Amino acid sequence: MRSTLAAAALLLALVAAEPAASARFAVGLEAGASPAHLAERIAGVSGGRVSRDLLPLGALLLEAPSARGVARLPGVAYVERTDARRRLAFTPTDPLAARQWYIEQTRAFEAWPELPTLLPVRVAVIDSGIDGGHPEFQGRILEARSFVGGDPRTDQHGHGTFVAGIIAANLDNGQGIAGLAPSAELLVAKVVRRDRSVSVEAEARAIRWAVDRGARVINLSLGGLRDPLHADRDTYSPLEASAVAYAQRRGAVLIAAVGNANTAPKQPWPFASYPAALPHVLGVSALARDGSVPLFSHRDAILNDLAAPGTEILSTLPRALAPARGACTVAGYSDCGPDEYRQGEGTSFAAPQVTAAAALLLALRPELAPEQVTALLTRTAADVSASSGCPACPPSRDALTGWGRLDVASAIAAATADELPPRDAYETNDDAGLLARRLYGRSRTVEASIDFWDDQSDVYRVLLRAGERFSAALRGPAGTRLFLWRPGTERVDVLSLSVIDRVASSARRGVVQRFSYRVRGRRGGWYFLQVKAQSPGAGGYSLGFEKTR
Repeated sequence: MRSTLAAAALLLALVAAEPAASARFAVGLEAGASPAHLAERIAGVSGGRVSRDLLPLGALLLEAPSARGVARLPGVAYVERTDARRRLAFTPTDPLAARQWYIEQTRAFEAWPELPTLLPVRVAVIDSGIDGGHPEFQGRILEARSFVGGDPRTDQHGHGTFVAGIIAANLDNGQGIAGLAPSAELLVAKVVRRDRSVSVEAEARAIRWAVDRGARVINLSLGGLRDPLHADRDTYSPLEASAVAYAQRRGAVLIAAVGNANTAPKQPWPFASYPAALPHVLGVSALARDGSVPLFSHRDAILNDLAAPGTEILSTLPRALAPARGACTVAGYSDCGPDEYRQGEGTSFAAPQVTAAAALLLALRPELAPEQVTALLTRTAADVSASSGCPACPPSRDALTGWGRLDVASAIAAATADELPPRDAYETNDDAGLLARRLYGRSRTVEASIDFWDDQSDVYRVLLRAGERFSAALRGPAGTRLFLWRPGTERVDVLSLSVIDRVASSARRGVVQRFSYRVRGRRGGWYFLQVKAQSPGAGGYSLGFEKTR
């Protein structure tokens, strides 16, 4: 179509015997530049026609086949083509979509003028169940199972139905709200007991169940307190960490709420909750409608990855929770629910927006690895700062919003570009014990990646025999070091850990890190070689080792 139009334009220009004017450009003027002098120079370089129509805006209007060479002229601030057509964003027909302010904030549908055909993506909602008869979920629930008894398609609390609606309410169906992931197929795992508690065992079983049924994205709008300064109230669970690693190794993207202050000793709380605090889990904090970060949203300088709207959220609710009153015309939606849902707020409701975005990326490019999906979502986020409504947020990455506000359109554009974030074939290898990857042979070179904010530690198991000398060298991002831990070490990444099990380490400075260690006496066995990012940074590294006698 474009070539046909161009040919027609050229033919008309020849018939009229006038110069072709195939494009329009705004040429910005630098302060102090003479419009008359600059107009003459621009016309001379481009061969086009220059007018002063845009002069009140500090620019000249150029009509010419090309603006080549204009940007280099003295006094030119910028050159921008003005006749490039912008596409309208897809607008859902769902009547309540206009009240879903978070759709516009995250640019959820701005990537397309019309909704494209998307591949189905299995999304697990591990929560309090779902109202299986709700019209918004007709044809959307692939499978449901309860790990705490009762019917998973009955939701006494409403939380799971609310979360599921944000992700997968039927889109463009002329009723209710608009779900953000139109091709999501829901795997619903019920893990919340009647008293609103969640056992780690139920959560771990649910994660494995979902992964074994093909879940590519798992939403965890739940959490346990993290307090690395007080071990007695820190709720770290090795079982939960193992379940997360199991899911990530099998290609699932895990997204979790960073937590709300009503479950913490004080407000705001400076640490992300578990499982958001675990490696490879994308932790999501909340934003208010004015762009600020609510006090209830947990902070974390390292483990808070991304922010999304988390106040005044409208979504689906079990119809049984709607009050028995005829005045409520939107039964089945949060405006008809209990008070705590009518103005739904919490990081629990920010996380499913990111889950939906991850599902969209996988619908477009199902070959993406989990670390590629999270990198696309975080590195395309819109920075949150005072200029966007958050005076407490410094520019760039911060403890309140991580990399910034979710920007779905930018993430989709990056996912469909030629160059993608790198894959890491050795993940997950985040700690000692069974999570470490075995490296065989007398010498080996490993190419992998590390990320201070998401993947601080890579651990490898190497078999060393009595009397052997083990030499290792690492070239990677600045601030990355090497450590060697003795056999039997169970964890290498807790703040209170004694370093008595560490037998060797590299220098503290330098791009290349290296050490050499000889196994003494009868201390042979499986040692743990750790690559550790100790300061902000991310990127690929090359790790090599050699065993000699």
